[in-house]
Amino acid sequence: KSRGQSSTGQRTYSHPSQRATKLVDSAAIMIRLQSLTLQRGPQRLLEDAELTLHAGHKAGLIGANGAGKSTLFALLLGELTPDSGDCLLPADWRIAHMRQEIDTLDRIAIDYVLDGDLRLRQVQHDLAEAEKAQDGAAQARLHSELDSADGYTADARARKMLAGLGFTNEQMDRPVADFSGGWRMRLNLAQALMCPSDLLLLDEPTNHLDLDAILWLEDFLKSYPGTLLLISHDRDFLDAVVDNIAHVEQKKITLYRGGYTAFERARAERLAQQQQAFEKQQAQRAHMESYIARFKAQATKARQAQSRIKALERMEELSAAHVDSPFDFVFRESVKISSPLLDLSDARLGYGDKTILEKVKLQLTPGARIGLLGPNGAGKSTLIKNLSGELQPLAGRLTRGENLVVGYFAQHQLDSLDSKASPLLHLQRLAPTEREQTLRDFLGGFDFRGARIDEPVLNFSGGEKARLALALIAWDRPNLLLLDEPTNHLDLEMRLALTMALQEFSGAVLVVSHDRHLLKSTTDNFLLVADGKVEEFDGDLDDYARWLTDYRLRNAPVSNTPVNPDKTDKKAQRQAAAALRQQLAPHKREADKLEAELGKVHERLAKIETSLGDSAVYEAARKDELRDLLAEQAKLKVREGQLEETWMEALELLESLQAELEALS
Repeated sequence: KSRGQSSTGQRTYSHPSQRATKLVDSAAIMIRLQSLTLQRGPQRLLEDAELTLHAGHKAGLIGANGAGKSTLFALLLGELTPDSGDCLLPADWRIAHMRQEIDTLDRIAIDYVLDGDLRLRQVQHDLAEAEKAQDGAAQARLHSELDSADGYTADARARKMLAGLGFTNEQMDRPVADFSGGWRMRLNLAQALMCPSDLLLLDEPTNHLDLDAILWLEDFLKSYPGTLLLISHDRDFLDAVVDNIAHVEQKKITLYRGGYTAFERARAERLAQQQQAFEKQQAQRAHMESYIARFKAQATKARQAQSRIKALERMEELSAAHVDSPFDFVFRESVKISSPLLDLSDARLGYGDKTILEKVKLQLTPGARIGLLGPNGAGKSTLIKNLSGELQPLAGRLTRGENLVVGYFAQHQLDSLDSKASPLLHLQRLAPTEREQTLRDFLGGFDFRGARIDEPVLNFSGGEKARLALALIAWDRPNLLLLDEPTNHLDLEMRLALTMALQEFSGAVLVVSHDRHLLKSTTDNFLLVADGKVEEFDGDLDDYARWLTDYRLRNAPVSNTPVNPDKTDKKAQRQAAAALRQQLAPHKREADKLEAELGKVHERLAKIETSLGDSAVYEAARKDELRDLLAEQAKLKVREGQLEETWMEALELLESLQAELEALS
């Protein structure tokens, strides 16, 4: 038996001083943490934690920054061992994870992504060696293995994946070194998704993605057949993808069924019950302590007092329900304001000789709440940079209000923070005459407290730098906020605080964000940036997702090579057909699932209508039953309409794919 593997077929990571816990059937359990304690340096992250995840589950792993989420991933990958307790998972499971670094900068992007499929690369290498040795038998065997590894469709699948993540065809054939840090993270994500796996570990995969790429990733992960463990601070993304939430808090892991919204509701109920239990226990403790204090010295009552002391010692210490966020801040109100704040008329925007947007007309007034939508690279950041003054229009007129004060947030501004200065010193430079305690109190709302407020930002995390940049903007009394992906690196609590601060802000807001909850909660209108234009978008984010699908179909690359039936590349045809068949399967399953659910809704509606056809149900004695029937009927009618619309869309997509497949056959 190899090290780290049990006779039951499960991989086991146990502390050397611990005797291994009896293992369960590996077919029944995917991941099981038993009495797990994890410590990094002096900090204990988990203590006697328990978690069981079954095969096929998709779970979101959430908790405050520093709670131990990434450390838990390292444990599952075998990079750490527990300080005590066990981590059990099937020994034969293939684990894929999103790397945080890249060490092969000279690799072409498409090849780097294909490198994620280790088995494919091994077969390709062996096949090349067999061809070099002219070993016909080995070649035949390896071609069969290549086919079983979907090797003939691998390049097409990898390119489709990269297109979904926002790469152009030209970018796919460029060296990794040509890409910035955020785009390299997209390549790491694509490499992890390319790897055939039973367990997929993704740590903040949406941090460097725009909304378009996130919508693509959602669809991909929904159809992922394995088990998913996902660290994310994007509540809408979690709601769309996961069916469980594992919450790391107070060194324990609590598993909740459902997505993030269901978790919030269940946790609120749980905390309310915990608070009631805590208050009841505190009253019991106070009563017992009072009794002990009164009668401990009396001989006649000493025995009873001693029994209460022991009972008090045995009493489980309950914690008060803590739901307070460490963040509490506002954007300070501007003293003066202009209307309009800013007026852009008939503008041409771009860089040097390159025009990105033309005939742009935009007026921002106090109270405006605008979200910018549009495909990657369409010009959203270009527009914001012109409004902020970082770029100047190539043509047209940009008029700024006399009292305009812009608060501009963009990711590159985090790098412009003074690495040697502390958060307090950064703010003191903006407000040299303000009392230090006032500045400390203000920074405390952004969770810069204690020693951290005086430490240089050199070793701050991305989230801490983003919080500091927002604090400096909030202090400066802006009346126009231009926010380009403000939630990158922010955890759920800080995102909520930012959302609430923006809701209370009386000036104008223009924001680009992949966080749909932020967009839905803080904007009233959307502008669509696409095809060189900026126009009003008449719809919500669901409408935008549908628009984006149509846009991608319209702009799919078309080959300019004339087709000669006599010289058709049969191999390429087979690859394309196989790729289409691979797409068909999950869409067919989804359509069948929708049809089955629709059938159940129709069946239940028919039964309700039969019941409503019975005159007896309208008698006074059965009024509650009648009310429930009518309420259920109304609810089912709404669900029926939703299902029918989704089912028809699924059928249309299926027909389109089948037509493409027939054209290739």
